[in-house]
Amino acid sequence: MAGNPSLHPLRDAPMVEQTTPYGISITTPLPYHEAVARVKEELAKEGFGVLSEIDIAATLKKKLDVDMPAYIILGACNPPLAHRALQAEPEIGLLLPCNVVVREGADGRCIVSAMDPAEALALSENEELAPLAGDVRSRLVRVLEAMDGG
Repeated sequence: MAGNPSLHPLRDAPMVEQTTPYGISITTPLPYHEAVARVKEELAKEGFGVLSEIDIAATLKKKLDVDMPAYIILGACNPPLAHRALQAEPEIGLLLPCNVVVREGADGRCIVSAMDPAEALALSENEELAPLAGDVRSRLVRVLEAMDGG
C-alpha cells in the first residue's frame, strides 16, 4: 500500500491492520451490537457524525431472501474536514463520506473496518488533500484502536 505508514499500536493494544489497498481493520472482542454503538461513540470523539446507516444483512434478506452475518455500513463525516476537502477539490464529494463497516466474521468475532482516506483521496491527485487525508486516517485509526472492548 504505497504511501501508507505501517500501523503498529503500542504493545498489548489491539492491532490495526491494512487489510486491503483501500481499508484498515481490527478484530474486536465486542459483540456486534456493542461494537456498532462503540464505533459511533468513538467516531463522535473524533468529530465525525454518522450520516447514513446501511444494514446490508437486513437489506439482502428483504430483497433477495439471503441470510448473511450481521453487516452494517456507517457513512461517517467530519464536517470541518469535509469542508476543507471540498474547497480543495469540489468533486471530492464522490469519495465522501468515510465508510466504516462493522460485521460479524466467519468465526463469530466482530470486525471493524474503515476506508483508508489516504488511498481514497489520492485518487484525486490533488497534493492539497494529502495532509488532510493523513489527519482523517489518524482519526479513523484511533477509532479502530478504541475497539478493544475496554
